[in-house]
Amino acid sequence: LIDNAKALVEHHDAVTREVRFNTRLHAFARYWGFTPRACAPYRARTKGKDERGVGYVKKNAIAGRRFENWAAFEAHLDRWTREVADQREHGTTGVAPAERFAEEAKALRPLADRAPFGQLRDLVRKVQADCAIDLDTNSYSVPWRLIGESVQVVVLAGRVIIRHAGQVVADHAFCRGRRQRIVDRAHFVGVAGFEGPVRATPIDVAPAALLRPLAEYEAVVGGAW
Repeated sequence: LIDNAKALVEHHDAVTREVRFNTRLHAFARYWGFTPRACAPYRARTKGKDERGVGYVKKNAIAGRRFENWAAFEAHLDRWTREVADQREHGTTGVAPAERFAEEAKALRPLADRAPFGQLRDLVRKVQADCAIDLDTNSYSVPWRLIGESVQVVVLAGRVIIRHAGQVVADHAFCRGRRQRIVDRAHFVGVAGFEGPVRATPIDVAPAALLRPLAEYEAVVGGAW
């Protein structure tokens, strides 16, 4: 659940509740596997209490205290979070945050050593007539049956992953050169001429039974024509 910041939400109709998110946010959500939701416009109660928590920290953890240095300040906040903030009964849920997190943590998924989203590029390309998509002056092959189709191209961790209708149809190593053609020969199976010149195969045709030499017809009619 997010606020309607312009950097995230391009349009949110307060009447119909139609929401149009920024394309970059969509890519971020797909990468990490979540669905964004925007809070209702002009209704602060739908935003949760993230901002309200700032006042709680200032008054309960910081007010009236002095710290020798920044490290001491951070150590105090770390201890206060574990021993005070996470152990108190929350005014809205009626449950200590530490207990609530223990339950919600079961729904969290590990990052699995995935690279940060900032290293990802999420693009849309059209498959050209040469069975490839263009990327940074290079071309990467795609199954020939997708010629003319739009595909999703994800560049991440040295790979170029191409999807169509949600399915991976090509996976190439990212090429750092320029004007190169990266080809997976399997993408061209079934294309005439890909394996070499097309040669016509001779076909033996048996002579028709009714074909006869003209001499036989001459004999029947009694002379030459």
